[in-house]
Amino acid sequence: MDLIKAQAMLANAELIHSEATVQAAVADVAAAIRERLADKYPLVLCVMTGGVVFSGQLLTKLDFPLDFDYLHATRYGPETQGGKISWRSAPWTSVKGRSVLVVDDILDEGVTLAAVKESLRRMGAEEVLTAVFADKLNGKIKPIAADFVGLTVPDRFVFGFGMDAGGVWRNLPAVYAMKDDDA
Repeated sequence: MDLIKAQAMLANAELIHSEATVQAAVADVAAAIRERLADKYPLVLCVMTGGVVFSGQLLTKLDFPLDFDYLHATRYGPETQGGKISWRSAPWTSVKGRSVLVVDDILDEGVTLAAVKESLRRMGAEEVLTAVFADKLNGKIKPIAADFVGLTVPDRFVFGFGMDAGGVWRNLPAVYAMKDDDA
């Protein structure tokens, strides 16, 4: 995508959640995570690449000891079979016997996040919790529900705060949606 197309995309998008709303949601998620995990010395895993913005801002609000690492996984195969994960990068830190918090940008259909959770359990994690910045209200039955959710978003193409549109705009501090005729 070139600069002109990227700028036009943002100019034609609709603001869904303001920066203030986003920051309040991050603070709320952090408070819920503190309540649940502060005494567990958890391993926090950022799902690359979308989860990096949420993870980075969330970490600064978690005032307890934790380990941090990342993973990069993609789903392959027919959607109806889901659950098979291709690891581009598995966590470098052992999950065995740990409380693990997986942090991602959006829960859309949930197939990849469910498979990541199952894989981490098979790797020996004692418990695997999930935090997503956004849960898409798409009306589909998802194989997983996130333990911590920042905001909900409509069943539209959304971007900003870690979520990209054609590879751009992950860096926006607010969340936007493509207009229905642009998606």
